[in-house]
Amino acid sequence: MRPLIGISCCVKAFGVFNTPNHAASDSYVRVVLGPVGGIPVLLPAAGEALAPEILPRLDGLILTGSRSNVWPGHYDGPDHAEGTPEDPRRDSTTLPLIRAAIQLGVPLLAICRGMQELNVALGGSLDQRIQDLPSRMDHSTPSDQPIPAVRTGKAHGVRLAPEGMLHELAGAAIVPVNSLHNQGVQRLAPRLEAMGWAPDGTVEAVKVRDARGYAWGVQWHPEYDWESDAFSRRIFERFGEACMAWSQTRYARQAAE
Repeated sequence: MRPLIGISCCVKAFGVFNTPNHAASDSYVRVVLGPVGGIPVLLPAAGEALAPEILPRLDGLILTGSRSNVWPGHYDGPDHAEGTPEDPRRDSTTLPLIRAAIQLGVPLLAICRGMQELNVALGGSLDQRIQDLPSRMDHSTPSDQPIPAVRTGKAHGVRLAPEGMLHELAGAAIVPVNSLHNQGVQRLAPRLEAMGWAPDGTVEAVKVRDARGYAWGVQWHPEYDWESDAFSRRIFERFGEACMAWSQTRYARQAAE
């Protein structure tokens, strides 16, 4: 049986009545059905009660990217600039979900906002607008470029930590990536280890150093170009292998009970 992969949802308004909907991009569904080799399970932003109920039934967890930003109250940061999108219902769901997944050992892959959530959930803080900081790059989506090009185009290189999983998958010390974020790691959470850096020093990849299982985060979006980029595809294939191993262990444990 294919592993069940939870995909975190945002709350977004749709339709003429701006009705709140729980939503995740189709790109995450397709990548789970593709190189991950799993069955996608969309997880609503239903609050902290979701984690203990759903995690024992999942074999992996993808924390998705989003245009919304983590509420700064979760890391004692200053208020966001006016107009910055927030999603408190997502925060209340994903932060406890992350901590519970790591405690149980459920494989976890955090992407963009997801990596920022991972850092905050474990006690780190965020820079809210990297482009406004001295000697830092603009990591956000350029407004004068077509969306497809921004999603799949390479914005800068990422220097990978030697002997880490990503270095192994890339077969290189520096890999080109896309870039679609304003926020990033400020203070790295104590349990996280930086495994990749942009040219301006921004942390671009992390792992949970004492995790019981697979627990990684990347600041870029490999789900956009896995069909054309071998490195992106390998990230999801390795995650899928971890999820399949967890699935087999989970079923064996349930059968023994």
